[in-house]
Amino acid sequence: MKQKINWQVGCAGFHYKEWKGIFYPEKMPQRLWFEYYCKHFSTLEVNNSFYQFPRLNTLQSWYSQSPDQFSFSFKVPRIITHYKKFIDTERLLEDFYSLLQAGLHNKLGAVLFQLPPQLRYSDELLQRIISSVHAGYQNVIEFRHPSWWTKEVYHELAAHQICFCGVSYPGGKIPDTVIANIDTVYYRFHGVPVLYKSQYENEILQHLVEDISNNKHVKKAFIYFNNTWGTAALNNSSWLKQYT
Repeated sequence: MKQKINWQVGCAGFHYKEWKGIFYPEKMPQRLWFEYYCKHFSTLEVNNSFYQFPRLNTLQSWYSQSPDQFSFSFKVPRIITHYKKFIDTERLLEDFYSLLQAGLHNKLGAVLFQLPPQLRYSDELLQRIISSVHAGYQNVIEFRHPSWWTKEVYHELAAHQICFCGVSYPGGKIPDTVIANIDTVYYRFHGVPVLYKSQYENEILQHLVEDISNNKHVKKAFIYFNNTWGTAALNNSSWLKQYT
């Protein structure tokens, strides 16, 4: 029997021209796409913030247009994770957290830190990450090097209520297992074997749901599809939303 879990299923972004005429009605203007997306999904992962800070008025507009129970997850800018690697980033992080809180309030679901693939595990870096993130937010770390997949990392992050992000990523170097180190699970489907494009079989998604549901400690699960090149993300997220 499935555990009672708050499933948050959605796509990594919504503004894709390939979706016009397939998901968005052919004659619907782009300014209405976000509102239409919100009628079909309960959450949105925003990746554009990886390149630049979002505008406050955009966040406020999304907040007002989205349903009461809608949630947003935002990727942290790359200047923090990739360029500075959490060194001298206190002001940047303070500004980013404050901006999200001011614009989204209770609809802010998670703050996603995606690390570059060349960053191997070290205790020094792990502690730097932990000391950088702000308590009181649902912080999620997506590692891209396999050296981070250890019980010691899971437990150390859990001690600070930081979620270890599960990933499905091509190449076979990164484990695709579900990591439930706290009561919130965060999992990203990037597309396998073709990055950002391949659609997943329903059996794979069923297996993910069972893995998460069999963990009696899990209360919430954010599942995002980043295979948005084409319509794979739409098909996968729509199916999974109905299944859960």
